[in-house]
Amino acid sequence: MNRWGIIILSVIVCIACFATLIAPHDPWERFAAFQKPDGNHLLGTNDLGNDILSELIYSSRVSLIVGFGTGVIATVIGAAIGVLSGYFRGVLDDMLMGITDIFLMIPRIPLIIVLSAFIRPSYELMTLVLGALWWTQTARVVRSKVLQVREQTFIVSQRSLGFSHARIMISDVLPNVIHIIIPKFMLTVASAMIAESSLSFLGLGDSSAKSWGMMIRYAFERGGFLQDFWWWYVAPGAAITITVLSLVIAGFSEEQRGPEISAIPG
Repeated sequence: MNRWGIIILSVIVCIACFATLIAPHDPWERFAAFQKPDGNHLLGTNDLGNDILSELIYSSRVSLIVGFGTGVIATVIGAAIGVLSGYFRGVLDDMLMGITDIFLMIPRIPLIIVLSAFIRPSYELMTLVLGALWWTQTARVVRSKVLQVREQTFIVSQRSLGFSHARIMISDVLPNVIHIIIPKFMLTVASAMIAESSLSFLGLGDSSAKSWGMMIRYAFERGGFLQDFWWWYVAPGAAITITVLSLVIAGFSEEQRGPEISAIPG
């Protein structure tokens, strides 16, 4: 069961990377509008005559870029702060955890809404804002684990022998908390994809870029729901659901392997 998360996620990423080879049509090419699914258009066409299947395949790129971009930014910041805070403790720990508490109080979605009122909405801006705000949980979880790891005998011995703090953190502490960082990364990616879809549906996404959330928004705005063109909005909704579930399953499988990894000194 755990392998299926990685397999499904890998397939989705490959589809996004090779969209130009897999998509049957150019997503911007126009055919007859509101065609029902047939042999030439497996998911029909939208109000502009764009092939929905091709649009779905290309839209995976923006959705995944926002998700993984947010995940990388948030995980790097959160892991760095968590390791530094848990390893050094003292004044640095108090200061970093104080900053973390401040960021925890910042409302993420309302902030993006406010920024969108002054700055042209774009998925790059969305990625940066989400990544800059979603590292707090990772920092707290990593810090808790580092507090345990730093007291292990092999860490204490290396400090006594005069090894540098940087070497100990990179070579010994970080490998023993990676089993926590990876699941948090997966969950952050999943949360960011849901946030992107929600914000795009509300009209706060980049209208010039195709994403799964934007597809659902256009289906809602342009009669897809009223005319019961289910293939227009069910497909991107299913894509979001499957991708998020695969991320959660993949993250859970890595978390289950945690004790085996953390028992090995770096």
